[in-house]
Amino acid sequence: MDKKVTGIVAYITIIGWIIAFLAGDKEGAKFHLNQALVLVLAGLILNVLSRIPFLGIVFGLVSIVVFVFQIMGLVYAIQGKDKEVPLLGGIKILK
Repeated sequence: MDKKVTGIVAYITIIGWIIAFLAGDKEGAKFHLNQALVLVLAGLILNVLSRIPFLGIVFGLVSIVVFVFQIMGLVYAIQGKDKEVPLLGGIKILK
């Protein structure tokens, strides 16, 4: 897979991220692989935290925001731009 396809596939669930990481252009799409990983992990953490009574509503709403950020990242990958998503874009997991 080339850089653009790898970036697009990375945003489609954790399974898509794994496929993009293993079969894609890791060096070319490292930016989008990192962004997608941060968003997927944030979504998973918020999903677990949304199970807490009373606070679950707040974490549920925040998880919707993270989903919107994931859509934004997907759009940036489709456009071929290396643009960070708001709030979480500065977090670097992959080096």
